[in-house]
Amino acid sequence: MVVFIKIVQVVFALSILVLIHELGHYTFAKLFKTRVEQFYMFFNPRFSLLRCKRFGGKLHVKWFSRNDKPLPPDSDLSTLADDDWRKYPDHTEYGIGWIPLGGYCAIAGMIDETKNADSLSKEPQPWELRTKPAWQRFLIMFGGVLFNFILAIILYAAVLHSWGEEYLRNDDAVYGIVVNDLSYEMGFRNGDKILSFDGREIEDFSQLQVELVHSRATEAKVVRGQDTVSIHISEDYLPQMLSSPGMFSLAYPFEVAGFMENSINAGSGLQRGDRVVAVNGEGMTLVPDIQNALKNHRGDSILVEINRAGARQQVGLQVDTTGMIQVMLESDLTKFFHITRNKYGFLPAIPAGIRKACNYIGSYVKDLGLIFSPKTKAYKSVGSFITIGRIFPGTWDWQRVWSLTAMLSIMLAVLNIIPIPGLDGGHILFIFVEIVTGRKPSDKFLEIAQTIGMILLLALMLLAFGNDIRSLFR
Repeated sequence: MVVFIKIVQVVFALSILVLIHELGHYTFAKLFKTRVEQFYMFFNPRFSLLRCKRFGGKLHVKWFSRNDKPLPPDSDLSTLADDDWRKYPDHTEYGIGWIPLGGYCAIAGMIDETKNADSLSKEPQPWELRTKPAWQRFLIMFGGVLFNFILAIILYAAVLHSWGEEYLRNDDAVYGIVVNDLSYEMGFRNGDKILSFDGREIEDFSQLQVELVHSRATEAKVVRGQDTVSIHISEDYLPQMLSSPGMFSLAYPFEVAGFMENSINAGSGLQRGDRVVAVNGEGMTLVPDIQNALKNHRGDSILVEINRAGARQQVGLQVDTTGMIQVMLESDLTKFFHITRNKYGFLPAIPAGIRKACNYIGSYVKDLGLIFSPKTKAYKSVGSFITIGRIFPGTWDWQRVWSLTAMLSIMLAVLNIIPIPGLDGGHILFIFVEIVTGRKPSDKFLEIAQTIGMILLLALMLLAFGNDIRSLFR
């Protein structure tokens, strides 16, 4: 059931993103009186789930029908039957395909994955994209990216207005961090309070690892006990940081919230709210440190010192063979930390949504910079729909779904603006070249560039799927 919910969420989010993206192209094409031949959600090789087209004063609809065969460029439309949809190319055909992994907006006079230079062998017509001024062609091609950016802003603003936001400030992580093997090897220790990376302070505790990677910092300053310590960070660790989540987890005290069923320490005198501050006379307060100490006394008895409402006392406990004392730990972080919560009215949510979208644009551009830098080995983290599915929750959570949809909208926009033939950025690049040189690239050149771009995109897709498949067997 969890997998099904994730699949539905991914299809739902991507459908919205693609629909809005193609709507951007469609809107500017219609604005500049450019013919849009087809507007489809999802891909429709050979047949479509739904097709509709308005002509003759009425809307014509076909369900589960085969697609019309394209006409040769020199066809005489007057010879076609009145009910043949191909007789009315000036009317857009709308539809829903059967492969829910994208969509398209077929614009007349444009070389893309739906047509090549041979299909444009006729004399250019005033309704075609290729006859429009460069600035209009730019807006038509940029429309999809623009609409995705706008969608992200709207969604972020709506989420902030409806649910607000909450996060733990790094300054409020009063017990410091819990390290994993990699961050320990780099020099960090449990309980360290991170001050800065290369002199830059980080506000959101959850973004510590992200900011460390993005900044490629070479020095971290931390508070360790009563001292301020500098930690040198070698750039050789960067590939490992990209593949080692949980470098900086949140440290919090070992506070008893209750007992497990049939706990061996139910009658020990330990009470809810007790905080362990020492084990066998050795001072320690953080969960990971105490858990490690317990593992060293498997099947044995220990003497712990606890803090109970400000008073210290000692309690004898039993440790089972797995290194546990069979108690439940307090998980309500509001008992230990001040959580920053921001609420937004309707109007304040708009600039807040813009800031959030812009911040993620900057973050994602940095991610792409890492991916295109071979020495970081970030390309190994490129994922496909499987990776996207993993980030969605296993239950339907509208706040999370809309937030992730906004994030994916930015990702789609940024990826599409990359100047690779086959993407919107490739078309925009050639338009800029035309503006600068005063010469428009030939249709044959655009077709070859489109083919090269599609090969590059196919290689990227294979890399993404390959990474996901390998991750399933780790």
